[in-house]
Amino acid sequence: LGAGMPETFELKALIQYLVRVAKKYNRDFAVPEEIGQLFGAINGNLTSLEGFKEKTTRQNDVPWEFFSYWNNVSTAREIYREQTKLTFSGKTVDVRAETVVRNLERWLSEINQGIARAMVVGTAGYGDDGTSGVIPTYFAYRVTRWKRTGDHNKDGHPLVIPLNMTVQSFPLFLEGPTRMMKTVDDVAAREIYTKVRNSTLFDNGLNMFTVSASLRNEPIELGRSMAFAPGWLENQSVWLHMSYKFYLELLRHRLYDDFLHEVQAGGVLPFVDPNSYGRSPMECSSFIASSAFDDPSVRGRGFLARLSGSTAEFLSMWILMFIGPEPFYVNEASGQFEMQLIPTLPSWLFQTHDTAMGEVLPEETSNIPQISFKLFSSITVRYYNREKKDLIGVKPNLYKVGFRDGSVFEFNQGSIPADIAYKIRRVVFVDFIEAHF
Repeated sequence: LGAGMPETFELKALIQYLVRVAKKYNRDFAVPEEIGQLFGAINGNLTSLEGFKEKTTRQNDVPWEFFSYWNNVSTAREIYREQTKLTFSGKTVDVRAETVVRNLERWLSEINQGIARAMVVGTAGYGDDGTSGVIPTYFAYRVTRWKRTGDHNKDGHPLVIPLNMTVQSFPLFLEGPTRMMKTVDDVAAREIYTKVRNSTLFDNGLNMFTVSASLRNEPIELGRSMAFAPGWLENQSVWLHMSYKFYLELLRHRLYDDFLHEVQAGGVLPFVDPNSYGRSPMECSSFIASSAFDDPSVRGRGFLARLSGSTAEFLSMWILMFIGPEPFYVNEASGQFEMQLIPTLPSWLFQTHDTAMGEVLPEETSNIPQISFKLFSSITVRYYNREKKDLIGVKPNLYKVGFRDGSVFEFNQGSIPADIAYKIRRVVFVDFIEAHF
């Protein structure tokens, strides 16, 4: 039986969101009775765990209390899936908001305890003594004791009821800590980053993060990763999509120095050596052969060009760097809809030039370090960095918004008011935006 921490962290993030929403709106609601029954089964079995204190050791045997909880909740989930295989019954049950919050917070508490237990179980692999402090990504559970039911499956194999399991650890994978960063604060995210960078997930030769540590001596049951040579595809290569997710979390947690260090070191394609990469740095690859690959001439080369996950993560990073996390928002003090541009751009990205995007710039601004981009693929946005400093989460001092009819509006403040912000969202009216810092 396989188990993964990434799903645990996604569940935690989802429950955290549900708790916030339930507290904010405090509204009772109705759910299908089948969901109500599953909800009740989970809560009842959580109650059975109260008071159980597990010794935090790296023992392999799963304690009976946890095994029983897993067995009972899995049965309840299977009953729910069978009941709703075609449709719901149509009957509903009422649920109070405070009941939902109370029980979801119990779920969060149990999830957090599970994460702590996962850290104790840890990782194990070639060159990994389990002391990296990095959260594991995968486990495997082996049924060591069972009871025959007397039934057989369609192939004639006997069916059994498991009675006991042991847990098996695996090497480090990048996905676990990357997903974990979505659920923690900035301080904890920095700690995760530091531990990952000091672990065997970091490729010192390429200054990049690999999708896994060494899988040497791992069983073939680990999956298709074992079919590839080390440093190739899912076996310890630089999986661009996953490493970009990791960099994106650095940016989301405002770890700007760390993010920009990784960018300049060559972790993001615009800053790689194109001769080593073997293709245009404008083109994402599925993976980059890492330093674990036997042939030195192949290391650092990108393979299987694609425009999927890594491109999406790159665009997310680009948006946070050039626009900010919340360009349109409601001002809590005034209740008004406004717009703001809060970039995260180091000074070394700014340049002075006479033209930008094919336009001749006025002489009074051509010598000011600047950078420009297209908002909504239509509106030219230009940042002027007069003081030649890093613009890290800094609001502009002045906005100029130019309309297509030739009119220009100027705002000596850090935001754009509602009437102009609405027109910017509708795109067609606006020609350019200048932000002066």
